[in-house]
Amino acid sequence: MTDTMIEARDVVRSFGQTPALRGATVAVAPGEILAIMGPSGSGKSTLLHCLAGILVPDSGEIHFDGRRVDTLDEARRSALRRDSFGFVFQFGQLVPELTAEENVALPLLLGGTRREAALRQARPWFARLGLDGLERRRSGELSGGQAQRVALARGLVTSPKVLFADEPTGSLDSLTGEQVLDQLIVAAREHGTTVVLVTHEARVAAYADRHVMVRDGKVAALAPERVLS
Repeated sequence: MTDTMIEARDVVRSFGQTPALRGATVAVAPGEILAIMGPSGSGKSTLLHCLAGILVPDSGEIHFDGRRVDTLDEARRSALRRDSFGFVFQFGQLVPELTAEENVALPLLLGGTRREAALRQARPWFARLGLDGLERRRSGELSGGQAQRVALARGLVTSPKVLFADEPTGSLDSLTGEQVLDQLIVAAREHGTTVVLVTHEARVAAYADRHVMVRDGKVAALAPERVLS
């Protein structure tokens, strides 16, 4: 086991002529929950997408579990995202044509698990996250909080090494958002999952072990760096 689970080193990323990251560096320890903060447009989501292998930096390096990610081709980065990473986004991004249990099982199905086996693995998450009885509902039949908990179950169903959460409570009211965050943190702790959480809200960041701030495309620590050993 390395002392760093995932890391960005001097990452630069622009969109056309607009720079988003200007040499961003951050490291996350195994099992750590890191909050990446910053105002809208600061580059925090771009940093998350680079760490997750969704975007490739213009320069700099991304490392995951001792392996360099940014030099992999798209097929290998896609396999890495499928097998080792989980994702929760602001609006859940559930597939509307699928039932809730099919949405949770989707990463397993994409990984080649047979349908019935994938659904059996998905179903226990409904009781765990207070979603009993909602397995057959589609996204249009779920409240915002219910849909986001389904998205959380989908992000964790494969027992990923890293869960990336991009403004996971941004579309929820304060009480529902806190309930989803509580469940996210408990589930991640139980599985030893490393969490990279992007937010602009201090109350959300308070759930993390450590906070960093993205400003002008660079990362600054908001609290003493955790000692990696």
